[in-house]
Amino acid sequence: MDLNAVRTFVAVVDAGQFQDAAAALSVTQQAVSKRIAALEKDLQVRLFTRTARGARLTIDGQAFLPHARELLRVAERADASVRPGRRALRVDVHSRRTAPSVLLQDFHRTYPRIELDVVTLDADFHAATAAVEAGTVDATFHAVPVPVRHLPDAVRAVRMIDEHHELLVGPRHALANARVVTPAQLAAHRIWMPGMVAGTEWASYYDELAAAFGLTIDRVGPAFGNEALLAEIADSAELATLAGERTRYLWPDRYDLRRIPVRDPAPIYPMSLIWRDDNPHPALSTLRDHLSSRRMDTPDEDVWMPKWGQ
Repeated sequence: MDLNAVRTFVAVVDAGQFQDAAAALSVTQQAVSKRIAALEKDLQVRLFTRTARGARLTIDGQAFLPHARELLRVAERADASVRPGRRALRVDVHSRRTAPSVLLQDFHRTYPRIELDVVTLDADFHAATAAVEAGTVDATFHAVPVPVRHLPDAVRAVRMIDEHHELLVGPRHALANARVVTPAQLAAHRIWMPGMVAGTEWASYYDELAAAFGLTIDRVGPAFGNEALLAEIADSAELATLAGERTRYLWPDRYDLRRIPVRDPAPIYPMSLIWRDDNPHPALSTLRDHLSSRRMDTPDEDVWMPKWGQ
């Protein structure tokens, strides 16, 4: 169905006359008449009868009117859902459990009137950056494993999150009762991270972390999801994994899992907000300012991060 014809039909109803509808639509009266005639031909009914006082709806026209208005409302919502500057601010996060999601929820609480569309592209840095460049998303959170000067034209990246690590173990693990652990202590234990995809920036990060401290990062086995991972760790005296300190996990009380900070030095996973500098969305600068104000710097802390994150 021709939406221009439907829009013209509604304009005639609201104006009461073809001439006034033409003025409202900035078209000729002849164009209005042609559109209405085409719509009537398409529907195979008469929508108006002309009187000395203007255009009057027929019974079929009265029946069609609420549906015509709804068609235009749906079209408007569809347009707003994808058009930059009108749609919700669309931000990609790799997981809804991790620090970027936590910070976006804080942003939403601070600015509840800003429409926010949180999506998960399930993409690495390169694919997510391509989505930003294409305008598919307004921004994404990723570690940036390449020099900023190598980013595509107009794409910008600023480090916004320095995520500390925690060791996640079950109650029978040798480190279960430790209040803090060091990377040196972890060298004697198996760190299980199944399903990590080689070639991604997070795989690169953990490769460098393992090399720096002599860690054993075990990627063996398919990933059956966080729930299965937590159940395996809770039942094991040997398995452990690493998680961001702001990553959200839920598990039954009977698991008695322990989250233990890793310090001296504290490994830091650096994440940047990536966006197009020429993106016109009015809420994007608000998001950047909000994240900058929430950035937690720890200049006096002994930290470690990969060379490409510095």
